[in-house]
Amino acid sequence: MRARFHLPNFSGYFKLNLLFAELLRRHPEYFREGVEIASVYGVFPPCLWNGGRSSGGYADRSFMKIVIKEFNSRGIPLRFTFTNLMLEKKHLSDERCNTMLHLANNGQNGVIVASPLLEDYLRRNYPEFRLTSSTCKRRNTEEGLRAELEQDYHIVVADYDLNNRFEILERLPRKQDVELLVNACCMPECPNRSQHYQDIGLQQIAFCAHIRKNPQQPFDLAAHDPHNFRSCPYSKRNIFAIKDLRTHISPEAIWEKYLPMGFSQFKIEGRTASVPNLIETYMYYMAAPEHRDEARFALYSMLTESGAMTYLC
Repeated sequence: MRARFHLPNFSGYFKLNLLFAELLRRHPEYFREGVEIASVYGVFPPCLWNGGRSSGGYADRSFMKIVIKEFNSRGIPLRFTFTNLMLEKKHLSDERCNTMLHLANNGQNGVIVASPLLEDYLRRNYPEFRLTSSTCKRRNTEEGLRAELEQDYHIVVADYDLNNRFEILERLPRKQDVELLVNACCMPECPNRSQHYQDIGLQQIAFCAHIRKNPQQPFDLAAHDPHNFRSCPYSKRNIFAIKDLRTHISPEAIWEKYLPMGFSQFKIEGRTASVPNLIETYMYYMAAPEHRDEARFALYSMLTESGAMTYLC
């Protein structure tokens, strides 16, 4: 059985994810049966179309080419998190976002979508990209998830409020194409999640406008956080703090329940997670329990030898 994991932040955690892929290749004995890296998701900031999590910083064209080449040469697709729910027609011509797609338009990569406007644009102009339906859509009912699966999506990311609703999951078609977000830090049934996604979308639009006009000036995030989501206590929780959530999927459950049911796609969130938390999350889900210490030490050693530890910390 293949356990296909989708990892976060191909840009900000480029070296970490690349070295983790190398560790998996060199030492498959450290890992649970069937573990694969199905994709690494994210964007090259600043990115107007980005959604789900705020993304700052700057990636130039040469870095974009390096990241695309290094992952794709290893057979690992990139998936662009173009999930900004607040896009307007004028935003579709954004030069930077279109450049990302042109550079990655080789038949290997994909886009995660939430906006019908952008999805239509991508289907017409970039048909080589495989489309994933985003959890940002909040399809948190059986009917809503089934409707997504009836459409032409390569993968559909389920709303994580459905993670342990086995009476629903058992009845789903195309289980192999349903992606489950295993380590959600958000409160189950959070009443603010949809508003949070919308606010993040507006923040990204404002941030990109600011960068174009005032690249040397800091961006005032507080002025673009009307619901004060910066103070949300849930977004900072680590892998140990979320294990008791109803929406949590443990690695034991993946191998004992979900894989036998037919599910094989598992998303690890963490685009804004700390490096120690992300490494521990990778070990928790993918390393075999009896080899976690060896795998963790090997990864830290590879990061240190490459000079990436200084960069990441």
